[in-house]
Amino acid sequence: MNSPVTVYVPRDSAARSVGADEVADRIARAAAAAGRPIRLVRNGSRGILWLEPLVEVVTPQGRIAYGPVSPEDVEDLVAAGMLDGAAHESRLGLTDDIPWLRDQTRVTFARVGVTDPLSAEEYLTHGGLAGLRRALELTPADVVTEVTESGLRGRGGAGFPTGIKWRTVLNAEAELKFVCCNADEGDSGTFADRMLMEGDPFTLIEGMAIAAYAVGASEGYVYIRSEYPDAVATVRSAIEIAYAHGWLGERILGSELSFDLFVRVGAGAYICGEETSMLESLEGKRGMVRAKPPIPALQGLFGEPTVVNNVLSLASVPMILADGAAAFAGHGVGRSRGTQVFQLAGNIARGGIVETGFGITLGELVERFGGGTRSGRPVRAVQVGGPLGAYLPTSRFDLPMDYEAFAAAGAMLGHGGVVVFDDTVDMARQARFAFAFCAEESCGKCTPCRVGAVRGVEVIDRIVAGEDRSKNLVLLGDLCDLMTDGSLCAMGGLTPMPVRSALAHFPDDFAPNGEFAQRHAVGSMTEGTA
Repeated sequence: MNSPVTVYVPRDSAARSVGADEVADRIARAAAAAGRPIRLVRNGSRGILWLEPLVEVVTPQGRIAYGPVSPEDVEDLVAAGMLDGAAHESRLGLTDDIPWLRDQTRVTFARVGVTDPLSAEEYLTHGGLAGLRRALELTPADVVTEVTESGLRGRGGAGFPTGIKWRTVLNAEAELKFVCCNADEGDSGTFADRMLMEGDPFTLIEGMAIAAYAVGASEGYVYIRSEYPDAVATVRSAIEIAYAHGWLGERILGSELSFDLFVRVGAGAYICGEETSMLESLEGKRGMVRAKPPIPALQGLFGEPTVVNNVLSLASVPMILADGAAAFAGHGVGRSRGTQVFQLAGNIARGGIVETGFGITLGELVERFGGGTRSGRPVRAVQVGGPLGAYLPTSRFDLPMDYEAFAAAGAMLGHGGVVVFDDTVDMARQARFAFAFCAEESCGKCTPCRVGAVRGVEVIDRIVAGEDRSKNLVLLGDLCDLMTDGSLCAMGGLTPMPVRSALAHFPDDFAPNGEFAQRHAVGSMTEGTA
């Protein structure tokens, strides 16, 4: 009897949304009808989203990829010899040789799409727990030093040095400490947290266990947005498996470390992406920003010292401990060390995940990896860093993707989201959307954010209508200054960034009576893509 052929079909939400479940079902039925035994594995997505559902078949030559595969394609593919890696118009060749993947440096995403996300055995086979095992051989202070020397900075957007945060919690005197993962990935055009949780949840669990050992925490929480039901289910299943294997709970891996981990689901508030709002929500309160100081590292969850990092930050830690700080710091440029997981979205031909060292230019991401716009029209603007990030014109495509270069350009990397717009976009409308978004999502605690966002919408409407244009432009500048300097958190403080960048780079769009929209009858992208 023929040995089973291993076939991979992603279980990632993006793949499932375009028919991956039905593709998997049809492959199983077609293989059975052909008398071919198979081992069907539901892996994470490789992040080549325009080719989903992407099917991979293990052959003597390696894993051969086919995509995009629709349910209707399956019978023809199986008949054509897909289970043997045969030629077909959908055949992409060896998965690792696909240029999109070949040209990346996958560190955090090294296992995503490669393994069964809920197989403890495959996790170990592909290097899992090496970081935790090494950490347990070191002192907590040495683990913190390793993370500090790696240059890891917060991947959630703020870019704060992770090691400094951990050292603060380690040195805090308290009987109870916490590790919290903020997985409330609310920025438009971002999906890396979700993909990692669905595609390699054990690496997040391992990173949190290392953090717990490093700072002396005994309890942890993964705070996941309610819009991610598949991620919630996957992480909960992974936690159960981790307990069963002794990776969580009492005396982890036979050490003195005891660490319990739980999932909590948010209620959909964008503001809970901010760490103190998330902590309020975890405590069962309305998600509202806390005044700082005190910082969460000293008085966080329930008033105790707390590490708060995002998914990508914590998922980078196992590699740092396994391979050493120098290996991680060997990627990147300047003070931006390691890799970043960039997410290409919006009006783009090839959207998905690109993990590479800091320093790649914005143009390389959009043109070389993204292939330009999906519409085929010229790129006009790119927003980096979520709905509160700056809009950059193509003249800034030489800008390297690193924290300092972006700050110098009046922009921010944020969570690594890159949203592309073609030449039909109305930038005055996008600037207005920034204020409207802030007005909708503000927690309401501080006046500059709560009131300023509403006034911002009104002022831009007056400018575009030609009402007292000069005075309202001055008023808009004053309002942006007030929100930047006076808001309690980044929600209000960063809202002026997309507005100022739109005014600076696309001033003609703010001409009276919507002259830009009249000149471009094709129309603009919807506000919801901002």
